[in-house]
Amino acid sequence: MPNRARHVILSETATYDAESGDLRAVIETPKGSRNKYRYDPECDCFELATALPEGMSFPFDFGFIPSTVGEDGDPLDLLLLMDTPVPAGCVLRCRLIGVIEARQKDKGEKWEKNDRLIAVARHARTHEGIRTLAQLSSNTLKDIKAFFIDYNQLHQKKFQPLGDHGPRRAQKLVREGMAIFKKRRS
Repeated sequence: MPNRARHVILSETATYDAESGDLRAVIETPKGSRNKYRYDPECDCFELATALPEGMSFPFDFGFIPSTVGEDGDPLDLLLLMDTPVPAGCVLRCRLIGVIEARQKDKGEKWEKNDRLIAVARHARTHEGIRTLAQLSSNTLKDIKAFFIDYNQLHQKKFQPLGDHGPRRAQKLVREGMAIFKKRRS
């Protein structure tokens, strides 16, 4: 009889797929959605966090990298490029193409780092040849940054992109996020 895996909450799923070595991503909010969902590990469910105004929607699938923690205390954020949106809760394998390093702050609070990692889904056909942010159109990066600036303004926050970096820097941030996660668990 095959060995059955036990249920693991999504935020504690392995960061990398053991067979392929691909990075895993958990989708919280599908591309095109006006609803922003947030994963709650306490109940192992997705909750509606907010609804965006008419005419504003997520430009790509948005989620997080499991078993990581960023400087903001949450799992590392990830924007996933693929052909069609997938539902909240879907776990996909992907490859990092870069990161928009950024900082964010609430009104009256201090700045904290809150980067946006960018990856291409393993099954993406439209973006299959993209290996680095430099291969994206300049308008795509501008649109992504503008979305996060506008999204944060809706919530009385500031979002400030600091720089764009390739896959090596993104992978370094994932390794750091994994180390923080491991440290907090022990």
